[in-house]
Amino acid sequence: MDNFKTVEIKAFVPARDFELSKAFYQDLGFTIASSDDDLAYLKVGENSFLLQRFYIKDHADNFMMHLLVEDVEPWWKRVVDRDIVKRYGVIAYAPGDRPWRIRDFVLTDPSGVMWRIGHNLPR
Repeated sequence: MDNFKTVEIKAFVPARDFELSKAFYQDLGFTIASSDDDLAYLKVGENSFLLQRFYIKDHADNFMMHLLVEDVEPWWKRVVDRDIVKRYGVIAYAPGDRPWRIRDFVLTDPSGVMWRIGHNLPR
């Protein structure tokens, strides 16, 4: 597989309201590396995804992203401190330890995309 070296893989995340979704992700801690009328390149650290002006309810409602972080607590604090649930009309569930050895929380974005943000627990 030496000839098949990769650089990056990105998901195309749907957005019902493109501008609202960009604001949501910025409040969550992502930066917009580039953007045009239909596509935004969002980054946090070395991780990124593409937010697209595209929305089909069934697609968005079944779309899930997982962000593995070093410590989930500052991420959750940001959600709470910035009142993201109320400001964007989204759903969030507080962090908990999962049987698959991850401490994470669940957050939906304004389009219904589910995010699981968490860190690995020791064995």
